[in-house]
Amino acid sequence: MSTTVYVLSRNDPKQLETFRRLAPAGTELTWVDVSLPIEEQAAQLQDATAVIAVPSAFPIELALKCPNLRLVQTTSAGTNMIDIPALNELNIQVANNGGGNAVAVSEHTIALMVSVYRHMHQQFQAVKNRQWAGTIRQQWLAQAYELTDKTVGIVGLGRIGQRVARRLQGWDCHLIYHDPVRFPVDLEESLHLKRVGFDELLRTADIITLHVPLTRQNKGMISDREFDLMKPTAVLINACRGPVVDEAALIRALQAHKIMAAGLDVLEQEPTPADNPLLDMDNVLITPHLAAFAQESYEKSHAFAVQNTARVAQGEAPESVVDYY
Repeated sequence: MSTTVYVLSRNDPKQLETFRRLAPAGTELTWVDVSLPIEEQAAQLQDATAVIAVPSAFPIELALKCPNLRLVQTTSAGTNMIDIPALNELNIQVANNGGGNAVAVSEHTIALMVSVYRHMHQQFQAVKNRQWAGTIRQQWLAQAYELTDKTVGIVGLGRIGQRVARRLQGWDCHLIYHDPVRFPVDLEESLHLKRVGFDELLRTADIITLHVPLTRQNKGMISDREFDLMKPTAVLINACRGPVVDEAALIRALQAHKIMAAGLDVLEQEPTPADNPLLDMDNVLITPHLAAFAQESYEKSHAFAVQNTARVAQGEAPESVVDYY
């Protein structure tokens, strides 16, 4: 007996072929065009118990017309574009990618740390502009640092935060973390981590790196008050979601030299407006929300999505269910 997995997406032949290749044996894929009217999408999803939502959105209007649906599965870690409480009221769960992109994001995070400390973007650009070092040495030598011996404060010790900590072991950093969840002592010891309060982390850390989901509670969690607590030599790294940081407050903090620099893979609005002051700051390095993208993470995220939905279609319980909003 075959199992049917539904993929709600734009027509992306490469992506659909990836799902088919990674699906468990006996699994059939049915593509539903996300650009169709809701009524037409719903007509195709009448028998669906689980659907992969690409991109990571699923309108409640559609859910109301899918009587058998029990799981909305994403290929991303973030689920902030989905109304989880409303879906839960319909007995529909939401699952993310099960950490499929955690390695890629953690590696990108450390790359941002090193690049900000060494002003790599300016070095690359100076050479491309045929200026060699140009005036870079005079401009930023006083703000060039080694990562070794610095205190790194990890905000959010989930799958990505733990991998950041694990990958920093060889850098001889001092690692502290803040998370509402108290993790097992053996995990803290194996990663040489110390749990501290949020304000203590902000005051102590040389580098503050954010790895929290975008929820109502976390939106704007880094704002004026938090920047006032940081060291003037602090670096903020954000590779989770843009609205976790109050962007106007970040701009003020950088302009007033309350912190030294920032490395950002995400912003409040993406693409960011051309007049965003962050784009013209030499002490800010921005990448275009691509931290999660790598061949390996693409495979792992898609494999988890199709296997998890097939599991639910066969009557089993899903994994990696998201229970925060």
